[in-house]
Amino acid sequence: MKRLFVIAALVCAGPLSAEVRVSTDFEGGSAKVESVDAGAKVVRFIPGGDPQRGWVCWWHLRLDGVPAGEHWTLDLGGSDRPTRNNGVDTDAPLAATWAQPDSATFSSDGQTWKLTEPGVREGKRIRYEVVGDGGPIRIAWGPPFGSREVESLCSATKQKLPSVEVIELAQSREGRPVRGLHVHESKAEKPLGLWVQARQHAWESGSSWVAHGFTEWVVSDAPEARRLRETTEIFIVPIMDVDRVATGDGGKEANPRDHNRDWTAEPVYPEVAAAQARLLALVKDGRLKLFLDLHNPAPGDKHPFFFVGPEELLSPEGKVKRAQFMEQAFAHLTGPLAAEKRLRTTGASYHPLFRQISGMWVDANGNPDTVAACLETSWNTPHSTTAGYRDVGQKLAQAAAAYLKHR
Repeated sequence: MKRLFVIAALVCAGPLSAEVRVSTDFEGGSAKVESVDAGAKVVRFIPGGDPQRGWVCWWHLRLDGVPAGEHWTLDLGGSDRPTRNNGVDTDAPLAATWAQPDSATFSSDGQTWKLTEPGVREGKRIRYEVVGDGGPIRIAWGPPFGSREVESLCSATKQKLPSVEVIELAQSREGRPVRGLHVHESKAEKPLGLWVQARQHAWESGSSWVAHGFTEWVVSDAPEARRLRETTEIFIVPIMDVDRVATGDGGKEANPRDHNRDWTAEPVYPEVAAAQARLLALVKDGRLKLFLDLHNPAPGDKHPFFFVGPEELLSPEGKVKRAQFMEQAFAHLTGPLAAEKRLRTTGASYHPLFRQISGMWVDANGNPDTVAACLETSWNTPHSTTAGYRDVGQKLAQAAAAYLKHR
C-alpha cells in the first residue's frame, strides 16, 4: 500500500529536530511502517507487498526532511503475512532473511545507489543506519530499476547506436508497456538469434542491472561487440513483470502463477505470450541460438550460478552446444562476482511446475542447437551494486559473443 507517514512522535523520547516524513507513494515504493521513534530517530518497518502478488521481500521507502549530518536507523523485520509457495498459499510468512540484505541500498538523488554499512542483526530483525544530507534519502532492498531506468537505458542506447529499435513487447495485464531493445544491424540473410530477458520476478532488481550492463557492451565500440552485431539479431527485455515492479510487489509465486511459471500453451501474461511468439519466429527460421534469462538467487548464494534444464531434454547437439557456451561463460564471468563452475538443474525437485519455466520451454520448443540458461546473480554481497551487476552483464555479453563467434 502506498502511504505517507508524517513523523509526529508516535513514540517520542525527546523533541523533534525537524519534521521528517516517511513515504512509499512512488513507483516501486513498498513498506509497512510499524512505529516511529522521533526522539531516537528509528523507523521500524516490514516489507509492504501483497502475498497474492508475490513473495513479500521487496521494500523501498523514502525519508524527507532529515537534516544534514543527522543519523537515522531503519529497523527491518520480515513480513507477517502468509506467503505463497509452489503455487499454493501457505500458513507461514516468508523467511525474514529474503528481505534482509547484509547492507541496504540508499541514494540521495534516486539515481546513484550505494550500500549502507553492514546492518546489525538482532534476532529476526536487522538495523541499518543512514545519515542525512539535507535532502530526501531513498532506502531499498537493492538498487531499484523501474520504468524510469528502462526509458533511460533505451534513450542512451538509441543515442549510442541509432539503428537500435525500441520495441513494445506487449501491454501488461494492468496496461503498462513492456519495453525492450532490438539490435538488428546484421546484413546476413539469416542472422543468429540472441534473446536476453530479466526480471520475471519483480523483486530481483539486480537482474535488470545485469541486463543494463549486457546492453552497454553490446552497443559499445569493442571489436567483438561490433562483430556480434554484424552476425546476430539481438533482443533485450530489461523488465518482464512491469506491473509488480511498479506496485512494489515481489512477483515470485504470484497468484495464479508468476511469469517464470507461465511458459505454457496459454500464458496468463501478455508479455510472456509475446516473447514466445518472437522466439518461435526465430525457431521457425532455425535461428534461435542463445536464450538467457536473468535472475537473483537466495540470500546465501554468494556467487552467481547458472540454472539449466535436465540433459535428457536436450538433443545430442544441444548438449554439445550448451557445454561450449558454459565454457565461455565460466572463462568470462570472473571476479569480483565470479560464477560457480558447476551447473544447477531445474527439474521436478526444484519446482512442480518446472516444465513451465522459460528455459525449459525453450529447451522443448527451440532448435536442436538452441542453448537456454538462467543466470542467477548474487544480491547479498559487497559487490551487489549497480556497478557490480553491470560488470556481470558486460562479461556475460562477452561470453555470448565469444560463443556465437564460432556458430
